[in-house]
Amino acid sequence: MHQKNRFTDSARRNLLGLAAQGLVAALVCLQPSVQAQDVWPNKPIRLVVPFTPGGVTDTSGRLIAEYLGKRLGQPIIVDNRPGASGNIGTSQVKGAAPDGCTLLLGFDGTLVINPHVFAKVPFDPVADFVPIGKLGDAVLILVAYPEVPVKSLSDVIALSKTQPGGLSFGTSGTGGTPHIAGELLKARTQANLTHVPYKGGGQAMTDVLGGTIPLVYTAVAGAYGHVKSGKLRAIAVSSAQRSTALPDVPTFIESGVPDFVVNSWVGLLAPAKTPAAIVARLNSELNAVLNDATVREKLRLMGIDATPGSAEQFGNEIKRDLARYGQVVKAAGIRVE
Repeated sequence: MHQKNRFTDSARRNLLGLAAQGLVAALVCLQPSVQAQDVWPNKPIRLVVPFTPGGVTDTSGRLIAEYLGKRLGQPIIVDNRPGASGNIGTSQVKGAAPDGCTLLLGFDGTLVINPHVFAKVPFDPVADFVPIGKLGDAVLILVAYPEVPVKSLSDVIALSKTQPGGLSFGTSGTGGTPHIAGELLKARTQANLTHVPYKGGGQAMTDVLGGTIPLVYTAVAGAYGHVKSGKLRAIAVSSAQRSTALPDVPTFIESGVPDFVVNSWVGLLAPAKTPAAIVARLNSELNAVLNDATVREKLRLMGIDATPGSAEQFGNEIKRDLARYGQVVKAAGIRVE
């Protein structure tokens, strides 16, 4: 009986040992996936900006990268990849690993206008990316050379109809958001406006300041100083509410064009198939950054109104703008070869 008990105890110990080894093996197999979630991000994050350094899109991206990196505990390195109106850098993010370590600073001109004005773009703005969140809206404004006899939008429309060749408005280039806004304004008001594309907003601003062209459609940030100094006359802003930077300037809605809201936005996206948990964390931390008073003020000085919100809201806005701008581009026959 004693021998039998000793055998039983020994067998029991062996079985327990085997079970323990199996449990350890199972935990080891599980460990990498558990750690991958717990420690993300465990290396620096790359933020691709598909434009050259120095513009509003780039500077807003650098600001967010600084503050978001602090919250995530890893540096976010801005990588400028300009070319083809943003198409080159954007397509590079499309092909990146969906691990949350490569992000895109998305611009409305690239994501919702380029697919319509270019014969072919190397990405699908909806299928190839997952939205994280919108940084904010850059309010657009229509300004006039002071010697042009217009003080309001109704004056602009009336004057345009007396011009056989149309009243010219300059923008930063064909297919940009200001160009789309001008074409939409023509369609909604029957104003006789003629688009004059430049190779950048700075050149357009130089010509309107010199009286070479009567009007320019641009971002508030680019026109703010000239409006405040009286060198340009503000006609209207195309945001839903008045700009906090120029609160005395009416909106197009107030000026008689119902539901006329055309903002230039910027936001964060990741490659498609990026894990939902990573996207949720990025969205939460981004919103925390955008609710920071210091960040909001710095964005405001760039002409951007911070817009914290959900990834779903941002995704819906992308789809909505993709559809409505497609209609404007088709009606106006806008094309970039």
